Amino acid sequence: MRLSTRIAIVVGAVVPLLVLAAGWVLVGLVGKDLHTQTDRQLREQAQGVASAARGVLRAASNGRPRAEQARQRKLFAAALDIGIRLTGPHGTVMDGPQPGPAVRLPAATGHPVTVHAHGKTWRAVQVPVTVQQPEVQGTLWLFAPEAANEAQIGMVRGRVLTVALLAAPLSAGLAWALAAGTARPLRHLQQRTSGLDPHTCAARLDHTPTRITEVDDLAHTLQTVLARYDEQAARTAEALATARSFSAAASHELRTPLMSMQTSLDILDAFQDLDPADRAETVDDLRRGHARLLGLLVMLRALAQGDLVEADAFAPVDLADLADASVSDLRRAHPEAEVTFEGAPGLTVHGWQPGLRSLVDNLLANALVHGRSPDGRARIAVRLRAERDGVAPAAVLTVEDRGAGVPPEQRQTVFGRFHRRSDSPGSGLGLTLVAQQSDLHRAQLRVGDGAGGVGARFEVVFPLAPSDQAGDGVRQHRSWMSDTARQHREIPAARP
Repeated sequence: MRLSTRIAIVVGAVVPLLVLAAGWVLVGLVGKDLHTQTDRQLREQAQGVASAARGVLRAASNGRPRAEQARQRKLFAAALDIGIRLTGPHGTVMDGPQPGPAVRLPAATGHPVTVHAHGKTWRAVQVPVTVQQPEVQGTLWLFAPEAANEAQIGMVRGRVLTVALLAAPLSAGLAWALAAGTARPLRHLQQRTSGLDPHTCAARLDHTPTRITEVDDLAHTLQTVLARYDEQAARTAEALATARSFSAAASHELRTPLMSMQTSLDILDAFQDLDPADRAETVDDLRRGHARLLGLLVMLRALAQGDLVEADAFAPVDLADLADASVSDLRRAHPEAEVTFEGAPGLTVHGWQPGLRSLVDNLLANALVHGRSPDGRARIAVRLRAERDGVAPAAVLTVEDRGAGVPPEQRQTVFGRFHRRSDSPGSGLGLTLVAQQSDLHRAQLRVGDGAGGVGARFEVVFPLAPSDQAGDGVRQHRSWMSDTARQHREIPAARP
């Protein structure tokens, strides 16, 4: 059933009820007004009839029948179209429309009352009549028939009922017409959205404001739902691409260490009497191959997590605490390395804590492997400071070593996937993770020479955005697992 039809049915049922309710109140008010008017007329007539009633009582008390009859005619003439009943010590005289003598009248109240008898109704008022000489007391009743008032009330009631019966179809038709016109933009919106299929059609809802709040709000909601569907579809496609890339990269990069391990196993199996030194060397090759496999899987998993992380995983992170924890773990794992840390407190960024920790850990691991000085000892300096990047505040994380450094021609390629030196024990993904997390947090990555031109300096400049703008810093589309386009971006030199 259409909305306009529902509205017409509801209005067609409610309006007559409202008319009847209003008519019931109106009939009550009209009846009250008629009673008030009748009561006022009775009181006015009672003042004029009371003197004639006293004359009747005086003549009856003096024993003058003729005078009494004359007074009665004068009394009845003063009453006109109302009923009169005068009760005194010598009997009761009555004339005009009134209840029969057998009907019991209410007790004296001084106010007009209603009397019912034989299906008829009168409005009555009681007036005490007193004669001084001779001293006589009587009671005068005046009765006004309610037939005329009831006829008027019945007429009003009939007209209310007629209006209610006419109001039902008229109000229903008018409500249907108005509702149909009001619902027309809603029908147009339904017609435009019925053909939209997010699976097969790239067209989306193009809504022109109608200045009808409900329709415009519904259209905005539909546009939001479609936009979120597109976003989630894109994220699903990225997730599938990431999964395929993870599988392809894992199968490609794990083939070499697996074949090497298979060769070592074949040697151990074929030569049971292998020389102990050769056996130890073969077992050591197996351990290195296993470690490389494990490292590759861990790095690929971390890279995939960075591509799939959602914005709600981001929260305020204290960079000083995070860098200090990473340096402490490195010192415990490699006590022979000389690692220093200088950090400015209170530098908080809106970021993904596991990703930021992976960034710092991989910078330290790269410095530990490639940053050894000529004496063979690793010397690493980690610093965290605040600076202004243009007009916006920023936090700068610096990791500096005393190794061979990074040649200028390689500062763009070292961040590519699986880029590693021939003598490197790593997986070739550590600096890729650094670049991914820098891009994910909208940080700027710099590569340069260390102090005095010795070693390498890696700097990551994090924007310190206000908390209300933090969500704008999360990149929605990442593809570090599925392509290496970002490795070709310009990497500026680190500041000395």
